[in-house]
Amino acid sequence: MSPTKPLAALTTLTLQAVNAQVYRVHSAEGVHVGNLKHIGAIWKFKALGYDADGSVRPGGGPFTDHHNTQLAQPDARQLSAALGKAV
Repeated sequence: MSPTKPLAALTTLTLQAVNAQVYRVHSAEGVHVGNLKHIGAIWKFKALGYDADGSVRPGGGPFTDHHNTQLAQPDARQLSAALGKAV
């Protein structure tokens, strides 16, 4: 994120609850880019992408470099900031 851009300028990822331990993470465009999983006492972002044939690639996709990013709680705005998803 550029130091001149305020936090409000972030494109917020969205979270969709799967169950109490897992959230699906979607880009602003609606693309499923990963999951947020509660593992022990920590929430971890698990990146994913898709191959040309539609097969899921765990750890792949646009946020490969941020696979296993940790959060204290599920929060789309904090996750967006942690993944550097800026406009």
